[in-house]
Amino acid sequence: MAHAKNHDYHILPPSIWPFAGSLGSFIMLFGFVLWMHGSGPWMGLIGLALVLYVMYAWWSEVVHEGQTGDHTPVVRIGLRYGFILFIMSEVMFFSAWFWTFFKHAMYPMGPMSPLVDGVWPPEGIVMFDPWHLPLINTLILLCSGCAATWAHHALVHENNNRAAMKQGLILAVLLGVLFTFFQAYEYSHAAFGFAGNIYGASFFMATGFHGFHVVIGTIFLTVCLIRTYKGHFTQEQHVGFEAAAWYWHFVDVVWLFLFASIYIWGSA
Repeated sequence: MAHAKNHDYHILPPSIWPFAGSLGSFIMLFGFVLWMHGSGPWMGLIGLALVLYVMYAWWSEVVHEGQTGDHTPVVRIGLRYGFILFIMSEVMFFSAWFWTFFKHAMYPMGPMSPLVDGVWPPEGIVMFDPWHLPLINTLILLCSGCAATWAHHALVHENNNRAAMKQGLILAVLLGVLFTFFQAYEYSHAAFGFAGNIYGASFFMATGFHGFHVVIGTIFLTVCLIRTYKGHFTQEQHVGFEAAAWYWHFVDVVWLFLFASIYIWGSA
């Protein structure tokens, strides 16, 4: 009885995963830096494999804790606040890429003076037509977000409608994969490269990091789909799925800003 739990907080036991994740991140970063200086990529890949394993093992423990009742209402509030702070950090991350694009678009640097002979986009750059494949990708991603919202509505507001939830998640995942395929197709047909000009660097960094987030979000939703088939999530307790939906809508909003600024405004 001396160790009986009489509070709503989750006291975490000692864990190896924070140390293992830090070690894997260091090895991955150090290895890829060495790769850029002429060494092989193996150290970086070993670090990446360790990071991926830590992610799988650590988040599996979190899922298990949620299923065994450790995620009380108080703990779930903390998890939501933590994920909101993570989304805020992602907003600042993408703000940097928007800033560099707008800065160079408004003040293009020429060899003599940015106000005399600076040209944006740089001469020889053939931009994408925003009303073809970029518009199709916009509609695909928005429809995927609607499908994720449908799945959430089926769980919370339709008395735990598992069939509709599965259908919504399947559709959201498939559309996310389709978006990634079209983005890769667009990159393969780009008339400019990453190196050699600030327009290509800004374009590929902004849209490329967004594409990376789409891949992460697709994996996130896929995990939620697998958990749905295993019977996880209830109307009251579904923080994991809620976080996935928030993340996916964040990806949607970022793409709308990318489409409006880089594809439409940037090509005007």
